[in-house]
Amino acid sequence: MDPLDDVENCEPHHHLLKRPPVDIEFSDLTYSVPQGRNGSKIILRSVSGLFRSGELTAILGPSGAGKSTLINVLAGYRCGDARGSIMVNSRPREMKSFRKMCRYIMQEDLLQPALTVLESMEIASDLKLGYTISKENKLESIEDILQMLRLTKAKNTLMENLSGGERKRLSIALELVNNPPVIFLDEPTTGLDDLSSSQCVSLLKDLAYGGRTIICSIHTPSAKLFAMFDHIYIVAEGQCMFAGVGQDMVPYLSTVGLNCPKHYNPADFMIEVCSREYGDYSEKMSTAVDNGKCLRWFKDNAEMRKPIVRRASQYDTVSNHLYDFSSTGWSQFNVLLRRMMIQHKRDYTYLLFKLFMYTFIGLVVGGMFFQFGNDASMTIFNYGFIFITIIVFMYTPLMPVLLKFPTEVQLLKREYFNRWYGLNAYFCALTCSQLPMQIILSSIYIAITYFLTNQPLEWERGIKFSVVCLMVSLSSESMAYAISSQFNVTNSVFFGPCVACPMMLLASFGLGYEEDEIPGIIRLGMNFSYLRHGVEALVMAVYGNGRGRLECPKNEDYCELRDPSALFKTVGMSQVTYWGSMSALCGMFLAFKVASYVMLRWRLSTKPSLLLKLGFVGRFIKANFNIPR
Repeated sequence: MDPLDDVENCEPHHHLLKRPPVDIEFSDLTYSVPQGRNGSKIILRSVSGLFRSGELTAILGPSGAGKSTLINVLAGYRCGDARGSIMVNSRPREMKSFRKMCRYIMQEDLLQPALTVLESMEIASDLKLGYTISKENKLESIEDILQMLRLTKAKNTLMENLSGGERKRLSIALELVNNPPVIFLDEPTTGLDDLSSSQCVSLLKDLAYGGRTIICSIHTPSAKLFAMFDHIYIVAEGQCMFAGVGQDMVPYLSTVGLNCPKHYNPADFMIEVCSREYGDYSEKMSTAVDNGKCLRWFKDNAEMRKPIVRRASQYDTVSNHLYDFSSTGWSQFNVLLRRMMIQHKRDYTYLLFKLFMYTFIGLVVGGMFFQFGNDASMTIFNYGFIFITIIVFMYTPLMPVLLKFPTEVQLLKREYFNRWYGLNAYFCALTCSQLPMQIILSSIYIAITYFLTNQPLEWERGIKFSVVCLMVSLSSESMAYAISSQFNVTNSVFFGPCVACPMMLLASFGLGYEEDEIPGIIRLGMNFSYLRHGVEALVMAVYGNGRGRLECPKNEDYCELRDPSALFKTVGMSQVTYWGSMSALCGMFLAFKVASYVMLRWRLSTKPSLLLKLGFVGRFIKANFNIPR
């Protein structure tokens, strides 16, 4: 049977079938990052090498040597500032097609919360394989993978309850669903004990023997682990110090004047040498292997070096359409929406807390402005209720997103890079999954405050009031997604309120001013404040549309703002209409939604991020204009 007849057959142990070989060769690979007034820091210095399929390759080196950077560049995770050539089966790497055949398992075991192992595998299967394969065949394939990775007993366990080894194996299992021919792993044994590390490396070795190209960076492996790798690649100071079979490392070191003690782990000794514990041998070792261009040294004759030799591959003649998305955008949307709804449902503590907060805030605000709605002597205070309502619908959706989404972005980056789904499907699912809860929570607050404050009990006004509150809430949420897609949690929580505060101040500006007295620059800022449009729309919903004079209490001799037109003049809204403000608010919502999508796509790009470019500009200005740090 052709090994490319993959997921459609779902035969037992299918995922161990040999794959068409995919060899990865790189030469003169250089990678640097900007570093303030010093120009740039070189991480990789013209390194070369060849990683073959069917082999388990380990990239070793001391901390800061460039192991993770090399993995990132080869996988295409970071490629904006990389120079040199990367060949796939003797042909220049074409990033679009290469991304389809490779998977990158990062150092952190980032897994979707509130799902069981089996649910995660089923969702991954639906996303990667689509609905062209029957559910029975998918389940057989999943059971096969779980059994191979020793996860069968944990298949009904939630993510939060998995051990470190189980989380690592599950990260691998999720990427094996569509049997990729190339797998990159960044330090897969980090945080695991000796037994778990041994099991993990043994698993990777079995996967490599199935015809895959397995490349992993690893930090100080034990002698047992070191002996399990088929190919060793040593990096130090951004240069290649050794490339070849592990058993050839000790003879190789002796040729450069270094004798490994018999009781030493060769990997530990090499790391110490690369860290200059025995002097500076970096240039000598790098020259000896021509910075990775020599593939290996022979034990019997240390002076013989074997240069890199390419081999022909049948992959060059095979279409890689099998690695395209097997599921449509609509299918991806449905699966992602189902996953998000399961996660929301199981995070019941968070849901109960939000329910309590909206109820509590509604009771507090309703109590503060109790029965003010139809009281002509309290009109200006009722305007305060409208303003506070807008602030409530600004902060309550804003802060949870700023706190949670930066962590979710890290999960999104891993799944998006490994081609689980497209961004369009994810973004639509994210928007739809949040909408029901927003409507329910908004309705709770509105129902409590609207009746406690005695606002006019008219269907039209109530619906208009509710729609405005919901639009302000959705706009705040969209703005929060735009911010948190670019910042970490700390910076998001700081930057979000800083952006919202000017909008809040502009929303209340105009009280006591004639409209022609407001400065032009302030009026322009008010037009760009979605909170201002929200306040205007709520005022029109409550007092507009021909509402008559309000009732003045008998104990009051005169009610200055009894006529709604007097309120409009007092707060600078004489020329405002409900539909005009509502249209502007919808426009601001769409602008925030587009901004959040664009910023998220920018974050997922493998090119340098916006923040990195801004940071570089800032460092350039400080360095050249003597601005103190």
